[in-house]
Amino acid sequence: MFKYDKKPNILVIGDLMIDQYLWGNCDRISPEAPVQVVDIKKETSVLGGAGNVISNLVSLGAKVNVMSVIGNDEVGVDIKHMLDAQSVKSFLVKQKGRKTSKKTRIMASHSQVVRYDKESKNNISQESVKKLFSKLQEKINAYDIILLSDYDKGVLTEDLIKKVITYANKHNIKVLVDPKGDDYTRYDGAYLLTPNKKEAEQASNIIIENEDRLKDALEQLKKDASLDVSIITLSENGIAILQNDEVVVKPTVAREVYDVTGAGDTVLASLGFALSLNTDIYKAVEFANLAAGVVVGKLGSATATIDEIEEYQASLHKSSIELHIKSFKEIKKISSRLKAQDKKVVFTNGCFDILHKGHVSYLNVAKSFGDVLILGLNSDSSVKRLKGKDRPINCEDDRAYILSALECVDYVVIFEEDTPYELIKKVQPNILVKGADYEGKEVVGSDIANETKLVEFVDGKSTTSTIKKIQKAK
Repeated sequence: MFKYDKKPNILVIGDLMIDQYLWGNCDRISPEAPVQVVDIKKETSVLGGAGNVISNLVSLGAKVNVMSVIGNDEVGVDIKHMLDAQSVKSFLVKQKGRKTSKKTRIMASHSQVVRYDKESKNNISQESVKKLFSKLQEKINAYDIILLSDYDKGVLTEDLIKKVITYANKHNIKVLVDPKGDDYTRYDGAYLLTPNKKEAEQASNIIIENEDRLKDALEQLKKDASLDVSIITLSENGIAILQNDEVVVKPTVAREVYDVTGAGDTVLASLGFALSLNTDIYKAVEFANLAAGVVVGKLGSATATIDEIEEYQASLHKSSIELHIKSFKEIKKISSRLKAQDKKVVFTNGCFDILHKGHVSYLNVAKSFGDVLILGLNSDSSVKRLKGKDRPINCEDDRAYILSALECVDYVVIFEEDTPYELIKKVQPNILVKGADYEGKEVVGSDIANETKLVEFVDGKSTTSTIKKIQKAK
């Protein structure tokens, strides 16, 4: 997945709102009218609109900033508190007479009975536009990318959109937009838009009924908004990309769909996150597909973490071999997550220079002791100190790659020390596994693991004997 030393700093501008849910049971009809009576048992509130994009970015690990306009009301205060709780830096203009958006849904037995909204939908004032743009000019160099989340509630006026895109382009900062309406010329100069098929058809006046018409629609949208990249999300069929006069459809990877609520917000957030790390558009779209696949498998507006996306990708058997090679920092987080999921973590280590049947048999037995096998691999310098100046035969990157390809090995971590003690401290394994030749000897890390197990080697199979056989054949 993505490896980065510095978290990307992403700005979201758009319509903020609160999504409130009133959960209850319904077992009678009102005597006053032919309507259900819902006995409310629980109330929950989450950030909605552009706030869902923000929550997705926070979940992915980005530093998030938001600019928006709210009313001078209780809902606006609640939004500020919810943003603060996620450590999101916010610049919220309070506009007199404006009503901050709040959508309330009454839920009975997990089915929505009715929704009622309280909000202002008229355009924000020119004074509010001026304040937002002034803040953008002040902070522009702090951002890696800008996302515009347009819910057609009046924050993203045509004037503000034009000012933001023009100014961002002058500073070589990409602007991604989740658009609304059927006039995409208002987003002129954006890097890309994220319309779904229905929205794209309305904006382009082209019915997308085959591949040729899909290309026509992509080209029309690119022309209308002077886009660098034109894409259309195709629900269960994936995401179509037009670049260099070629259409590529990246297929979706959702296994089960429970709820598509907020999937568009996840696509915008995950594309923005990936592109802010200088990922190419094709890999960014693949990442967005995976993130969307995670959230549609959850109920309600949901988010996806990097760990969830990695796990999901691996479960689809689409993970690259490199995905299983981890750093000390990464394996500590992964191990903690696995423990929280009640997974039994097994750890073993070694040089594994020339892979042979003995190695594979040993690792297969080690994996059988638990749910996940983490392998500590001696670095090249460590192997030299242990085995001599002519070893290893295969470099650490090659050894890690080959081991990661084994079905029984879940993660490989290279360590520089002579012993894996510091790595074992990070992993905190349930089971520590070593070869049977350690019978009666102290096993490094046995004071940390819950249990230590010894595994018999396959007779006549070793790296040393393999090297001797090769030398003898010369």
